[in-house]
Amino acid sequence: MSVAAPGASRFWTVVFRVQYRLLRWIDPAVHAVWRRVGIGNVVELRVAGRRSGRTRAILLGLLVSDGHWYLGHPNGAARWTRNLDAAGRALVVRDGSSTAVRAFALPPGPERERAILATWQHPFPGNVLYRLARRHILVVGRYYRLEPES
Repeated sequence: MSVAAPGASRFWTVVFRVQYRLLRWIDPAVHAVWRRVGIGNVVELRVAGRRSGRTRAILLGLLVSDGHWYLGHPNGAARWTRNLDAAGRALVVRDGSSTAVRAFALPPGPERERAILATWQHPFPGNVLYRLARRHILVVGRYYRLEPES
């Protein structure tokens, strides 16, 4: 396995791949808990599949910084990020209500760094993992600013 971006960590690439495979495996149980009592800053993102057009739902940690909403993946492109890139918009379900949003991929720079630094908002143990892997995430993470559609 090769690490594509200079400065990316082979170790963290593998750790995040294993972590997200485990999360996909336990997703039904996590979804049930989220629906019943909520989990920290976790929201459901509903986005059209880039090939099928069918709505895909995934639980993600919504980051808030300077009044803006952000979502991201610490290990670069993932299925949901590719779907969001293709659709450009999604639905965020939070606290029993939904908000239609437009998604803007963040290029390297101060806003993207602020979004990544806001990962302390994730529930434990995610916040610790993101802190330990911050250098890797700054290199390869894929982050978006979400703006409500009017």
